[in-house]
Amino acid sequence: MTTRRKLLKLAALSALPAAPSIGRAQARFPNGPVRLIVPFPPGGPVDVTGRALAQRLTEIWGAQVTVENRGGGNSVIGAEVAARAAPDGHTLFVGAIHQSVLPGFGNKLPYDIEKDFTPVMFGAQFPIILCAHPSVPASNVRELVQYAKSNPGKLAFSSAGNGGGTHLAGELFKEKAGVFMLHIPYRGSAPAMTDLLAGQVQLMFSDGPTALPHVKTGRVKALAVGSPRRSALVPDLPTMIEAGVPGYEAYSWAGVWAPAATPRDIVAKINADTVKAFSDPATKERLLGQGAEVSPGTPEQFGTFVRGEMTKWAAVIKRAGIKPD
Repeated sequence: MTTRRKLLKLAALSALPAAPSIGRAQARFPNGPVRLIVPFPPGGPVDVTGRALAQRLTEIWGAQVTVENRGGGNSVIGAEVAARAAPDGHTLFVGAIHQSVLPGFGNKLPYDIEKDFTPVMFGAQFPIILCAHPSVPASNVRELVQYAKSNPGKLAFSSAGNGGGTHLAGELFKEKAGVFMLHIPYRGSAPAMTDLLAGQVQLMFSDGPTALPHVKTGRVKALAVGSPRRSALVPDLPTMIEAGVPGYEAYSWAGVWAPAATPRDIVAKINADTVKAFSDPATKERLLGQGAEVSPGTPEQFGTFVRGEMTKWAAVIKRAGIKPD
């Protein structure tokens, strides 16, 4: 090969684009709008969490991040849409406790939360508060347990729906405390609370935003919070474990997933920026006012947490014989 031909070949090779490095891939993300799919209608705690995240990520990334509500099917519709999205980080899924509960019913889902998604970050937890009507002769959980054991069948608890987080919180309480209580499911937290206020049911395992206004006015009694640590929403209220029910943990939560096969460097960048978003004091304060306590962590921590939740709730569903509606 002549010297001229060698020089021409080298020039042609030098003109080819270099293979992208992980650092460069991260630097280019996002390169367009990002959508956060929320599998519930607007206004609920998961939606509020997603919107707070979208607003802050828009500021961090300088790219538009929007919430897309895909409600229906007990979160299944939105989850399926997210699972089928391109795995490039531009579609994220803001799911909830439902994603760890639904597999426990044994019904075939159009997606697999472990195979079709990759964990990004635990987002926020929503405390579940055990509330009692003022007529219940118990001022704490130990007295409630004693009363329930002495009066089997006299207590009924309401929930926001059959098979949902507040229902399972009640079933776990029955199991851990060794008591029997009748479950009355409603279509949402508001009607469940209405009947508690009216004395039609004696107890309710309620989300914080629904319970707290009535706790403050004394129309219901708050006995304990189901989370493993005391809640910043009600710091004087003991946890269920502190109140005398060992091993009890039940709370709703929201987390962020990406479609499976999303590159690891993009997942790492989304995680880092999402942690930054949720660590913003104004964002934390805004979410706390909506009943959400942020608790960001790593993708690995979130994946481990979800697997633990799936195992726990599948066992509760099986032992209680719960059938989905």
